[in-house]
Amino acid sequence: MLTIFSSNHRLHHGSELKDGSLKPSFENPQRADTVLAQVRSEGLGDIIAQQRYDRSNYVAAHSERYVSFLENAWQEWAATGKTHDALPLVWPVRDLAIDQEPDFIDGKLGFYAMDAGAPITPGTWEAVRSSADVALTGAQHVIDGAKGAFALCRPPGHHAAREYMGGYCYLNNAAIAAERCLSRGAERVAILDVDFHHGNGTQNIFYDRSDVLFVSLHGDPSVSYPYFAGFAHETGVGAGAGYNANYPLPAGTQWDTYSIALANALRRVQAYKPDFLIISLGVDTFEHDPISHFRLTSDNFIQMGEAIARAAIATLFVMEGGYMVDEIGINAVNTLQGYDSLVR
Repeated sequence: MLTIFSSNHRLHHGSELKDGSLKPSFENPQRADTVLAQVRSEGLGDIIAQQRYDRSNYVAAHSERYVSFLENAWQEWAATGKTHDALPLVWPVRDLAIDQEPDFIDGKLGFYAMDAGAPITPGTWEAVRSSADVALTGAQHVIDGAKGAFALCRPPGHHAAREYMGGYCYLNNAAIAAERCLSRGAERVAILDVDFHHGNGTQNIFYDRSDVLFVSLHGDPSVSYPYFAGFAHETGVGAGAGYNANYPLPAGTQWDTYSIALANALRRVQAYKPDFLIISLGVDTFEHDPISHFRLTSDNFIQMGEAIARAAIATLFVMEGGYMVDEIGINAVNTLQGYDSLVR
């Protein structure tokens, strides 16, 4: 399987406000480098650099003003004399104005953020756009006929909505890849999110549309991040009614339970008959992940890849979560090898 990778991901790493204190983000450069090392060690296939894409591809999934904010946020922050990471000060919750973009960077950061887990640093924009370009490059290879490809994206993307960042995510790589597929002739695209955390951003972008089916397996949001999205009753609105499916699962979920939900999700995907399948590949469902609560083993990721392969749909894997345990590379590559074993 072809892997697409950009070393520009190393330009971004900052702090997050978590558990009441400011600390280095769990989402760090070692994550992607560990996965890449395992890709090489296992001889998964060729590794190529991303192509450069025009920003119009990002605006296809996000708003113009949001993309512009990401491009310029660090410069606006630095212009105030600050040199540390940019994090939000205030959020427009409940009855506060939610449509008017503030003029000052402190206000903009809160306006475009869902949490204090997506810091802006000097290298953030270059890392973020390169991550999206990795996904776009992978999408193009699948469009051109590849049965599978792996976009080793970092930063991840599935918490990034049309107009907000959060959960370590800035541009929604899977959504941008889906839009690329649609713009190149696909009629339907399915996104299956297997990250421990619900892909609230992807749901937000496609919630009122029928040309992209979004299906997510994740920790029950009543007790797990992002808390305010991912419930089973969220099934889409308007033209998108019935094209959003959530499978929230309890803390401690093991493969025997997870595999049943995965089988149901894949049946839903197959019934939709998409031209392409995009997997938001989070491996934080692993039993030893430091910030998640499922109990999948490394061997279970092979089984996951095999299950996805049986759907018999050209598939782009887009890297999402999975935090710094040694097995992050093993689990990501196990999924890809499981897929490859039945597709070749």
